[in-house]
Order: sequence, then structure tokens, then C-alpha cells
Amino acid sequence: MKISVLRERRTGETRVAATPETVKKLVATGHSVTIESDSGKAAGFLDSAYEEAGASIAKDAVATAKGADIVFKVRGPEDSEVAALADGSTLIALMDPFALDAKVVDALNAKKIASLSMEFTPRISRAQSMDALSSQSNLSGYRAMIEGAQIYGRAMPMMMTAAGTIAPAKVFIMGVGVAGLQAIATARRLGAVVTATDVRPAAKEQVASLGAKFIAVEDEEFKAAETAGGYAKQMSPEYQAKQAELTASHITKQDIVITTALIPGRPAPVLVTEDMVKSMKPGSVIIDMAVAQGGNCPLSKPDEIVDVGGVKLAGFTNLPARLPADASSLFAKNLLAFLPLVTAEDGSLNLETDDEVVVAMLLTKGGETVNERIKS
Repeated sequence: MKISVLRERRTGETRVAATPETVKKLVATGHSVTIESDSGKAAGFLDSAYEEAGASIAKDAVATAKGADIVFKVRGPEDSEVAALADGSTLIALMDPFALDAKVVDALNAKKIASLSMEFTPRISRAQSMDALSSQSNLSGYRAMIEGAQIYGRAMPMMMTAAGTIAPAKVFIMGVGVAGLQAIATARRLGAVVTATDVRPAAKEQVASLGAKFIAVEDEEFKAAETAGGYAKQMSPEYQAKQAELTASHITKQDIVITTALIPGRPAPVLVTEDMVKSMKPGSVIIDMAVAQGGNCPLSKPDEIVDVGGVKLAGFTNLPARLPADASSLFAKNLLAFLPLVTAEDGSLNLETDDEVVVAMLLTKGGETVNERIKS
């Protein structure tokens, strides 16, 4: 197959969908690879490194995508980008399916482009190596803690000196998925005293295994608050009120709060109210990782640091892009792991499969929207 990799054009997007390492492996298995010039520059991967790995370099998106069987991107295309894609080709990317612009869907279908969303990779054992949400969230959790420590501007661990003792920072992680667990681990490495909360019962043991203390209202609703896919369920207003009361009393004592709670296809739940923010001491920091979906705190703003009475709220919409080399490397390996599922024995593209992973990820095919989860 001919595989093409396009340069990302969204503001602030520094990642790339292939690295010289994955290109080398693709070429070794018989595929040809074309990279749009400067696609990897922001991540530290120069065109010369791709050429050494066996790729061809094309000057622009149209030349790159010409004749491609498969196009790799990090982010799904905007309406104007679809024009560069070849009719009947296949696009694999983080499509942001629940927020996908209808114009983009129409444009893909008009050109009979098959699109697959990496966010819809099923959370099953054999698909773990393809799970881009997890690979990127892992880095997001790490970077969120690093950003929080930098904005906080004080020492994280306890320090005992002749001049006196510096108390360790208190860090509270709200939402213990992949990102939250990595934030906990990073905070612990930095020497903070860490607490965490989540509505999923399985999170309690995971939090304890990392040396943090679990904080939650553990009633009957809590015991059933997890979907079969491992995501958190939407909790009742009654439970949310009880959890908010517990959170309010705890959050006022914290130095850094990191919120990670997301529900696929829905606005992010509010976890930190305005009153909670105002109860925190000046110099405290809140990192809202859900700001792109409305935020876990109504006061946070996308890609801004807001000061509320000395408490700083930071909302980062694309934390993986702040670690472009590692984020690109992991995402490229996710794509590499997925590719065999759509590759026939002769090496050609094969989307005519009932493989549950491929079926779950397909959004559009043959001029039609085929995924029930995004049909309006």
C-alpha cells in the first residue's frame, strides 16, 4: 500500500502521525511511505531522517496524498483539508468523533473516503497496543502535573534545612483514569502528598497502589458506577451533591488540583464550583484537563490561566502537543499496531472485514456514514 502522512495544520498541534522509526518498519513490510515536508519538524523529526528511513518527501498536502491508499493524521481534517485527500482513500486519525463537523462528514462522503477514528478503538485486550486515547492520556496526565508544579512555583517535596522545614505540596487528582493515574504517579515522584477521587470503585485500589489516599462517597450508587467499557457513568444529582460536599471540605486544603473527568459524547461534569475555587488559599493551582469539553470548573478557559483571588486556573486543550516527540512516537506506534487489521494477505488494503476493532472505528465508508454512534 501507499501510506501518506500529512502535516498537521491546527494551531498549536506539534505532533506527527509517523516517526522515522515507524516509517522504517512500514517500508520493511513492503509499504511505500510519503511524508509531507516538515510534518515532523515541530516534534524534532526532520525530513532527512524520514528519507533515511525510506520515505519520500512531498512538497504539499495534495502531492503527499496523491494515489494514497491510506492517509495517517494525528487530528481529523478540517473542512478545507479534505480537498487534499484522494477520492476513495482511507483516513485514520483522532477524528474527535462526537464533535465532528457535519461539513467534514459530508465532504468525506462526497469523496467516498473511508475514515476511522482512533478514539473508538475498543478497550479490549488485543487492542491495547492500538489504544491512542490511552497513550496520549498517559502523557497528558504527566504533563498536567508538570504544568501544575511550574505554575505553583513552590517546592513539591518536604525539605528539611537548617533554615527550617518546607512542607510538602498537597495535590488532589479528580478523576482516576489513565491521565489521573499518571498524574498521581508524577505527583508522588515529585514528593507531594497526594489524594484522589473517582466515581469508579476499581479506582480505589489503583489509587492505593500508587501510594495516594482515596477520597469518595462510597454508597450503593458508587459501587455500580462503571460501564462495561471501563468508563465512568453519569452520576445522579443526589450523588453529585454528596460528593460535592465532601470535595468542598477537602479541596480548601489543597495546593494543586488536577481535574480529568470526561464522559464520551457529553459535556464534562462540573467538579469544582466557583465557591470551591474561592475557598482555596492564594497561590493554589487548578489544572482543568477537561476544558476542551466545557471544563470540570466553570471558571476555567481554554488555553488560558485565569486568576481568581490568587488561585490560578489553567485549562490546556492539547497537553500531548507539549510533549511532541513522545506523543508522536506513541501515536505512530498505535497506528502501526492497527494497520495489520486492515491489511490483506497480499499487502493490499482490506476494509471488508467483520473484525470488531475495525467495525467500531469506521465512521464513513463508500459515501455513507456507517457508525451509529455519530449518526444524527
